[in-house]
Amino acid sequence: MSTDLAAAYARCRELHKRHGRTYYLATRLLPRWKRRHVHALYGFTRYADEIVDRMDAPPGVERAAALDRWSDRFLAGLHGAPVDDPLLPAVLHTIAVFDLDKADFTAFLRSMAMDLTVTSYPRYTDLLDYMEGSAAVIGTMMLPILGSTDRTAAREPARQLGFAFQLTNFIRDVAEDLARGRTYLPDEDLAMFGVTRADLNRAAHARAATASITELIEYEVTRAQAHYAAAAPGVTMLEPASQACIRTAYALYGGILDEIAARGYDVFASRAVVPNHRRAAVALRALLTPAGTPVPLPGPALATRGPATPDLPSAADLPQVAPTATP
Repeated sequence: MSTDLAAAYARCRELHKRHGRTYYLATRLLPRWKRRHVHALYGFTRYADEIVDRMDAPPGVERAAALDRWSDRFLAGLHGAPVDDPLLPAVLHTIAVFDLDKADFTAFLRSMAMDLTVTSYPRYTDLLDYMEGSAAVIGTMMLPILGSTDRTAAREPARQLGFAFQLTNFIRDVAEDLARGRTYLPDEDLAMFGVTRADLNRAAHARAATASITELIEYEVTRAQAHYAAAAPGVTMLEPASQACIRTAYALYGGILDEIAARGYDVFASRAVVPNHRRAAVALRALLTPAGTPVPLPGPALATRGPATPDLPSAADLPQVAPTATP
C-alpha cells in the first residue's frame, strides 16, 4: 500500500474513532482486513457531514461551495483523476476493491446538499426521501464489505437498519438539530401532538420537555423500533465473521432508545447515552453469540399514550430514489 493511501486510511480511522464511538466499537469486532474499509466509508460520510454541519461553519453559500468542490474532487477520482485530498484515496480504493455502487455515493451527497437548504420535513415520507440518501445507502454500501449469503435478500434489511440508526439519532439529538435551525421530526407528527417548533425551542432552553413533547418522542421511538424490527432478519444473513459487529451496533443504537424511554422520553434534560459498562457487555455478548442466532428487538413493546403506534411503510411504499447518475 502506498504511503498516501495508508495515510488516508489512517485519517478515516481517526475520524471514526473520534466521532463515531458506538459504531467504532462495533467495527473492532470485524476481521482486521475489513475494518479499514468500514473506516473509509465512515470517513467519507463524516467529512461531508462536517462541511455541512460544523457549528462554527461559514454561511450556507460558502458551505455549499465547499461541498461542491469536495464532491467534484470525489467524482473526478471515480473517473481515475489524481485526487489531492487527505481521505478520498481510501474511499476510492474501497469503492474499487468491493465494486461499490457509485449511485449510493451520489445519493448520499444529494442528501448532504439538502441539509444546506431544507430545515423541516412536512411528512414522514419526505423525511424518508432524505434518509434514503443519508442513511439507507450506508447500509447498501456496507453490505459488500460485510458479506452476505444472499445479498439480494439482505439489501432491504440493510436499508432498514440505516433508517433505524438515523432515526434514533434524530430522536436523541432534537436540541442539537434545533441549534442548527433544523427539525427532523415531521411537521405532521408535531401537529398530531399539538407541538410547534417554538415549543421545542422553549423546551430546549428550559432543558425540560412538556407532556405533549414526551408523547411525540414516544411516538417516534415506536417508529424507530419498527425499522429495527424490519432490519433484524438481515443480521443472520451476513457472513458469520461480520455478525458480531452488526449485532453490537444494532444493540447499542437500540439501547439509545431504551435510555430515552428510561428518561421518560425527555430528550432535552440530558443526552441519552449507553453507559460504558453496558457497551462493553454488549460487545462481549455479541462475540460469544453463535452466528445465525436471531437478534433480540430493542426494548420492550411500548404502549403509546397518544395516537396509535405508527405503521412502518412496506418496502414498496418506501421511497426508491433514483440518484443523479454519476457523470
